[in-house]
Amino acid sequence: MTLPICVHRRRLIPVPRRWGRGQTFAEFAFIGLPLLMLVFATIGLGMAVYSYSFVCTAARDATRYAIVHGASSTSPATQADLTTLVRNEAQGIKASQLSVSASWTPDNKPGSVVAVSVTYNFQPLSILGGVTLPLTSSAKMVISR
Repeated sequence: MTLPICVHRRRLIPVPRRWGRGQTFAEFAFIGLPLLMLVFATIGLGMAVYSYSFVCTAARDATRYAIVHGASSTSPATQADLTTLVRNEAQGIKASQLSVSASWTPDNKPGSVVAVSVTYNFQPLSILGGVTLPLTSSAKMVISR
């Protein structure tokens, strides 16, 4: 086995391999920690985008449900029905952190407007455990039947 050669004051000095091990660990510490932080930040951002996308879709779905289940329907939609619908659709997020509010203007008869708002309290993966981002989306549609 040959050792790497180091040039020092115009002399060739063999360098033992064991001295290079500490350098490898130090370089890994400088590169590994920021790389892991970047990976976890990417995962957290992906979870936030997914959660916001779900909130937007859930608001639209609940509004669509409400417009086809108006007063003239066999089963008119209520606030509890819309909340149950949204929480049953929740996949990969905490359903207990979802809140749904609905309002019918002036009532739930055909031709009236229904507005549904969905809010989710998103908690990102971080060392800041108390941080909560409220994600909100709303939708309005006219009741068809």
